[in-house]
Amino acid sequence: MNHRHFGIAGSAVKLPARAVASSELDERIGTPPGHVEATFGIRRRHWASAQETSSAMAAAAATDALAAAGWRADTLDVIVGACGVMEQPIPGTAPLVQRRLGLGASGIRAYDVNATCLSFLLALEHVLDGFALGRWRRALVFTADIASAALDFEHHESSVIFGDGATAFALEADGPHRCLALRFETFGEGADLCRLDAGGTRLRPHEDLPGFLAASHFRMHGPGVFKATSRRYPNFMRNLLHEAGVRPEALTTVVPHQASAPALEHLKRSLPHGHDRTIDIFADYGNQIATSLPHALHVARSRGLMRPGEHMLMIGTSAGISLGGTVLQC
Repeated sequence: MNHRHFGIAGSAVKLPARAVASSELDERIGTPPGHVEATFGIRRRHWASAQETSSAMAAAAATDALAAAGWRADTLDVIVGACGVMEQPIPGTAPLVQRRLGLGASGIRAYDVNATCLSFLLALEHVLDGFALGRWRRALVFTADIASAALDFEHHESSVIFGDGATAFALEADGPHRCLALRFETFGEGADLCRLDAGGTRLRPHEDLPGFLAASHFRMHGPGVFKATSRRYPNFMRNLLHEAGVRPEALTTVVPHQASAPALEHLKRSLPHGHDRTIDIFADYGNQIATSLPHALHVARSRGLMRPGEHMLMIGTSAGISLGGTVLQC
């Protein structure tokens, strides 16, 4: 772990053009004005058009991140896609982004990793391992998710809190940041709590098209997810901080997955000065699946909160059910 040094040379966020206010969703689902915002703690979110595909948004974010880093795209060693839901099953989103960046004939390795909402953390761990082994010097990690493509407004909780967007990070070896600990725990007994059943090989549209279409909507049992994660969170956090050798009060910035307003409040209350130190962008962007956590990281970086020597916590949960987190020394 002590060899996991890296730098963030550039980062960027790409949002769809259309911002959707919660008042619009009140009309759509037939609730009184102000109900969605008051109940779910979200004012607005962005939804992608048909032209704003995952690879298009990711490539736009990647272009901006590379420009911020001052890198040419053809100097990359690896491109890692970290989307919660890919643009299509085959090929992965990373080759599509590689092609959009003008690298389609370059041979630069490009592939996806997936841990739903924690995909960015998984990609970060993968890239840091590659840096430590001397395989790569420059990596591009992107996320892009279009949650609005699979929402079922008959189920309010699993539809109104989600938003779309993309991020990209240009990462380099031997930078100023140090990964002190990175931990994942998965509890498959909760695998049915967050589901998008269609799109893989289990359900076959030519055998049952109505069933396939019905299964193309996202399903989430919010109370079950909260219970499954919150009861395991204290032990997970203790183990993560112990591995990092950092006390909770030493965390100066907390960058969480923007799962929901209650989940963020639970996190803030669990940490010393949590309300002051936590990056909370949920009210304006909602839960952007895998894009939420790196979006919050980009915001923290833009605000100058990655100060040398200070400690940052990145933390979240995902379908699976999984918990994941990392402690960085900036």
